Amino acid sequence: MELWTSARRSKVIDVRVVLGVLVLFYTIGVESRKSVKWDYFEYGASSCRAHSASVSDFGGVGDGTTVNTKAFQAAIDHLSQFSSEGGSLLYVPPGRWLTGSFNLTSYFTLYLDKDAVLLGSENESEYPLIEPLPSYGRGRDADGARYSSLIFGKNLTDVVITGANGTIDGQGELWWTKFRAGKLDYTRPYLIEIMFSTDVQISNLTLINSPSWNVHPVYCSNVVVQGLTILAPVKSPNTDGINPDSCTNTRIQDCYIVSGDDCVAVKSGWDEYGISFGMPTKQLVIRRLTCISPTSAVIALGSEMSGGIEDVRAEDITAIDSESGVRIKTAVGRGGYVKDVYVRGMTLKTMKWVFWMTGNYGSHPDNNYDPNAIPVIQNINYRDVVAENVTMAAKLEGIAGDPFTGICISNVTIGLAQNSKKLQWNCTDVAGITSEVNPKPCDLLPDQGQGKIEECNFPEDSLPVQNMGVQTCYFFRRHW
Repeated sequence: MELWTSARRSKVIDVRVVLGVLVLFYTIGVESRKSVKWDYFEYGASSCRAHSASVSDFGGVGDGTTVNTKAFQAAIDHLSQFSSEGGSLLYVPPGRWLTGSFNLTSYFTLYLDKDAVLLGSENESEYPLIEPLPSYGRGRDADGARYSSLIFGKNLTDVVITGANGTIDGQGELWWTKFRAGKLDYTRPYLIEIMFSTDVQISNLTLINSPSWNVHPVYCSNVVVQGLTILAPVKSPNTDGINPDSCTNTRIQDCYIVSGDDCVAVKSGWDEYGISFGMPTKQLVIRRLTCISPTSAVIALGSEMSGGIEDVRAEDITAIDSESGVRIKTAVGRGGYVKDVYVRGMTLKTMKWVFWMTGNYGSHPDNNYDPNAIPVIQNINYRDVVAENVTMAAKLEGIAGDPFTGICISNVTIGLAQNSKKLQWNCTDVAGITSEVNPKPCDLLPDQGQGKIEECNFPEDSLPVQNMGVQTCYFFRRHW
């Protein structure tokens, strides 16, 4: 049964809200008051909602075995009528809610209680097939169509997926096994994918065991991803944490990620399809990220970067037992560019490489890529890095005839592991400068001497997404 939601930008509850609750209690009556229960919580969101419902109001059963796909979709379809009347919130109460894929609506919040677990169905038929992404031309696992994500949305405005650290469990083991055995005809579903949308918030949740990528905003603008705990076995295939893809104005912050692949992978389309679609990822802020990924990067740029990646700002990054800190992946045939990348304040413990760039990452969607589509990599800045137990400081491989240029590395101290490589900097086809870097960099990155740390500037201006705030919202709901 719906009561209301209310919003205030301060943490002081509106007196009118308190009085309203008292009046409702009074009007319920003495005889029935004993049986009344209330759900109440505060949450932070970019938008508060005027209407609400629970999935249990639409026949949902949180017993871990009942399939609730129709209940979720019926609830969301019902709430969509309030998009122009203050929006709506769907509450997922305590319980284990088994479901297949369902679609969100605009001006809408999906809220998971702290004791709610959304369980992804292991039945492939619960995930409708959808077209491949136009900037990829095919699925990532297989040619052709792909399975819709567990939580999916397209052409939306103002959508929030949040909770009190409730859990979304993709139950990915079945999908990983089929993928490894080559028994999937279509690309695996992601946990959350939002397409062609604006004003997106994904926050304060625990995501575990995704079949593939966890969070995939694609062709979106004004995206905030924060306060997520993302967990997957470190040997699970392609369980990337957060993949902003052809998005503008995105902020990723305060997340803890343990992954079988890159913790954050920045993308913008694959070869000729990405070049043709032509939508870059730009104005991206990543901060206060903690990552564990023994076989992949903390932050990867590419390899699908054919629409371009620019103006990426990452700071306050911590990594433990990961393959590389920041990795740029591209290849002949990608086209596009990666430029204006700024990273500062990394603390890295037990790494294979601190810095890794490669122009040799050769996977292609098909044989129709343009061999003359040469990517441009320029103005890449790293500063204020402390690393320990490192096997090799850097592996920097540009493209012959088209070197990666404008690389600037300063104020870096790298402590080597006992089994570290004799050659600490392996550099080919790159150009740039360094300052205050130890161990001594390669000759292609000449040391500018002390006092030149500021050469690797970090922008002082603010991107629009850095000013996107949240307000305190209140949820009250009476049930019997």
